[in-house]
Amino acid sequence: MTFIYSIIIQIYYFLILVFSAFSTKAKFWIKGRRNWYKNLLETVSVNDQIAWFHCASLGEFEQGRTLIEAYKKRNPDHKILITFFSPSGYQVRKNYSGADYVFYLPLDTKRNAKRFIATVKPKVVFFVKYEFWYHFLNELKSTGAPTYLVSAIFRPNQIFFKWYGGWNRRMLCCFTRIFLQDRRSKQLLADIGYTNTTVAGDTRFDRVFATAKSTKEIHLIKEFCGDSTIIVAGSTWPKDEELLIEFINTTSFPVKMIVAPHEISSQHIKNLCSAINHPVVRYTNSEPKNLRKYKVLALDTIGMLASAYQYGHIAYVGGGFGAGIHNTLEPATFGIPVLFGPNFKKFREACELIKIGAGTSVNTADELNVALSNLLSNRSILKEKGRKSREYIVKNVGATNIITEEISGI
Repeated sequence: MTFIYSIIIQIYYFLILVFSAFSTKAKFWIKGRRNWYKNLLETVSVNDQIAWFHCASLGEFEQGRTLIEAYKKRNPDHKILITFFSPSGYQVRKNYSGADYVFYLPLDTKRNAKRFIATVKPKVVFFVKYEFWYHFLNELKSTGAPTYLVSAIFRPNQIFFKWYGGWNRRMLCCFTRIFLQDRRSKQLLADIGYTNTTVAGDTRFDRVFATAKSTKEIHLIKEFCGDSTIIVAGSTWPKDEELLIEFINTTSFPVKMIVAPHEISSQHIKNLCSAINHPVVRYTNSEPKNLRKYKVLALDTIGMLASAYQYGHIAYVGGGFGAGIHNTLEPATFGIPVLFGPNFKKFREACELIKIGAGTSVNTADELNVALSNLLSNRSILKEKGRKSREYIVKNVGATNIITEEISGI
């Protein structure tokens, strides 16, 4: 199986290489790993005491960020190394001030794993949520470096719990400890004989809670909002936007909308704006004067959405008509109800928001119209659902402290 895995990894690399001819993301993936060993040797000092944090992409980085910062605070003499698998994480956070080194994770081959770990010599390693790279994990185990999986969540349909998943289960044994989001995951692992686990919760709650406390005012957005009721639609995809555009074009409610598309290319933003039958302005073209006359503000920038939620009365989180919804905790921490599409069941927080009455899933434009109309026509319901959102966040903070306290005693 290890031989087959190694072949698959090489095929994957070949396919990325082919796609890099016409895909910007694939091109970054290839270019970022070019000469990685030479760059590592020239950058990392042999005297460094390194804590290595690996994140698949930007979402996992944000999930692990409070842990990175807490670890650095407790161990100021240690160097922080962060690796990313995806360009969408590396490109945004390559200059993150909380890290001493930021690299792409090399392709998972036995040779690469040996060279990387022999050079870095990590004092401690953290993999965030969903990362299982066979050769890296086995090399870490052979060197004895304490290795932790944090904010992990498991489901019964994963390969670890199938009769043919023995090879995959071997990777679980490479972790010194697995910090889990929920008790169901703990039971699933216990059922296959893995008990070196702790239910710590999800560090994303700590991250969004901290973000809400430190959020700064965005003058242009504040001016656009004025005293209006605001719907913030974040990380939207075309299907999400189709529903939202129909609502904003036909609603009689005096409401404004901030839309932050997942895709912010100039052409996509142009198409989005042209489909809206009301005055709409792009953030990058906006000026304080006359901003209040617009009905829709299109956020055509990266990194502002989490702060923009502070101006919302209702949030719609995109992705629910595709592979899965984006971050519902970011708006919930500001105490507003959260709406999203139908593909949410793999996301524990979305299921729990629905369960407590703070979240709503919609399948069609009609359902979105009904859900929004119910909230906009009844302020007491709107406030109650928002209160439940905020309470849900506050109730679940603390995972970072549990993890840092436990690893300090191991």
